[in-house]
Amino acid sequence: MVDIQRSPSVARRKKIKRAIYGAAALVAIVLITVAVSRLKPAAPTVDRATVWVDTVKRGSMVRQVRGSGTLVPEVTRWIPASTQGQVEEIVLRPGAQVKPDSVILVLSNPTLEQAVLAARLDLQGARAQYENQRATLTSQVLSQQSVVAQTEAAYRQAQLQYEADAELAKQELVSSIQLKRSQSQAEELKNRVDIETQRLKILKDGIDSQLAPQKAEVDRRQTMYDLQQKLLDDLKVRAGITGVLQQVPVEVGQQVSPGTNLARVADPTVLKAEIRIAETQARDIQIGQKASVDTRNGLIEGHVARVDPAAQQGTVGVDVKFDVDYHNYPRGTRPDLNVDGTIELERLENVIYVGRPAFGQENSTVGLFKLTGNGEAVRVNVKLGRSSVQTIEVLDGLKPGDQVILSDMSAWDAFDRIRLS
Repeated sequence: MVDIQRSPSVARRKKIKRAIYGAAALVAIVLITVAVSRLKPAAPTVDRATVWVDTVKRGSMVRQVRGSGTLVPEVTRWIPASTQGQVEEIVLRPGAQVKPDSVILVLSNPTLEQAVLAARLDLQGARAQYENQRATLTSQVLSQQSVVAQTEAAYRQAQLQYEADAELAKQELVSSIQLKRSQSQAEELKNRVDIETQRLKILKDGIDSQLAPQKAEVDRRQTMYDLQQKLLDDLKVRAGITGVLQQVPVEVGQQVSPGTNLARVADPTVLKAEIRIAETQARDIQIGQKASVDTRNGLIEGHVARVDPAAQQGTVGVDVKFDVDYHNYPRGTRPDLNVDGTIELERLENVIYVGRPAFGQENSTVGLFKLTGNGEAVRVNVKLGRSSVQTIEVLDGLKPGDQVILSDMSAWDAFDRIRLS
């Protein structure tokens, strides 16, 4: 076999080609590496059925706040014990319809019964003394009236004698001395009549003042007796108002002291709702604002009647008074029923709004996923304004017609876009 010697130019051209191919491959590898490094990570896929999508709207938005609470009667009366006693009988149980004179329970107090008897005897004694003193004074007045009558009779007789002597003296049938004696006697009796009449007047005028101490004692004894008798009557505990008996927090045989609550009676025809609102949402609540209360069996319209001046445990108490009477309440409406209340704060006109997202407070900026129309959603910053129970005002970042995801998307915080399947 004979070796064929190759030309040096041919070998050189082959080396140049290999160098060119190697450089091209290296450049391609570098370009591919750079391109791959600049690619965005693949968007995660989210099941559309698991997210809540809402459409941004423009129009009227009603601002509302919501809270839970209970129905309570506006007229409630606790009946306390007036005196110490022992529960002998519970006549009525909670739920019973009562009237003002309905007896709920009966107490006993033997000491009080003895006190009433003693007070009655003291009153009778004081009355007897009063009547005795009045009889004595009346007798004195009658005696003085008799004296006045006798003196007046003697005076009239003396006056007649003086007049007769005066006529006889004109005829000189009676001496002047006799006439003066008759005149003097008549004048003396006239003075006695005036004195006895004045004495009678003093006796009459002094009756009330002399009877005053006895009358005061009678009144004092009467007051003591009435008080003891009232305490004895209060041993029969009565409702005092028309309504429904709600509680009887005592048992038969129990000893109670004055002031112990024995029963609670409420008027079920006039109810109100006591709602607790989160303190962060209660700053705009004002008396008179419209409200509605959900009893689970229907809604009752009303208005805000009172707002607690201070928060307790992160909530503010609000009283809602109903605008309808008892006959228009939903069936099953009764005191202590758990309810939900919604208060209308204001109505905003011509604003952009959307459903309230899972995370997003009013007057804040949040990131929401906006649907792009090609099966994807991209994160956008949205500036929020005033909020309501289910909606919130959009100040910037969205326009009417945009669709956004309002569900909790915290699991995809690391991504700026997602794909919806």
